[in-house]
Amino acid sequence: MGKVLASITTSVDGRVTGPDDGPGLGLGRGGERLHYWVMGGPWTYEGGHDFAMHGPDKEFFDELVSGVAAGVVGRGMYDASGAWGGTNPFPGPLVVLTHRLQDQPAPESGFRFVGDLHEAVDQARRAAGDGDVSVGGGADVIRQALAAGLVDELVISTAPVILGAGKRLFEGFAHDLDLEVRRVVSSPYATHVRYAVRRTAG
Repeated sequence: MGKVLASITTSVDGRVTGPDDGPGLGLGRGGERLHYWVMGGPWTYEGGHDFAMHGPDKEFFDELVSGVAAGVVGRGMYDASGAWGGTNPFPGPLVVLTHRLQDQPAPESGFRFVGDLHEAVDQARRAAGDGDVSVGGGADVIRQALAAGLVDELVISTAPVILGAGKRLFEGFAHDLDLEVRRVVSSPYATHVRYAVRRTAG
């Protein structure tokens, strides 16, 4: 069985969005700077971009996703993305953690709606087989998965920006965890760190 990888991008002050994020507003005001590394350079929601991920960022990303065979995301991310146009663009099924199960799209969309975190991760693991499961956020889903002991590896990409406002990755998180640095990759747009989550006895 593969690993469960929780990955997300933050600012230096630990924000995963700018202020006023949500459907139609993406990562909020100024939040697009978090994903310069994803887009291959500066971009805006209004102006778009005509470039792509490259260099160390692409090498890091390609290595990270090479074994991913299923994913888990929260309803907030699903809605903010516009349901990725109605079709799952990721490898394997994408399990969406949500209380609104009645909105389940058609099976051929590649999305599965599940109301319980453990069941969501279990479904993704079964679908992934020997492959990895990506827990892609948002922040609340990652916090829940870490608190429940479901995450094998935490991957944080830190963009060189201080947002000053917006949602924090570890807002309200009260668990004490030890992490082991496994890999560090840097570019002008982000520093990517892969941490193994150490298991404690008892």
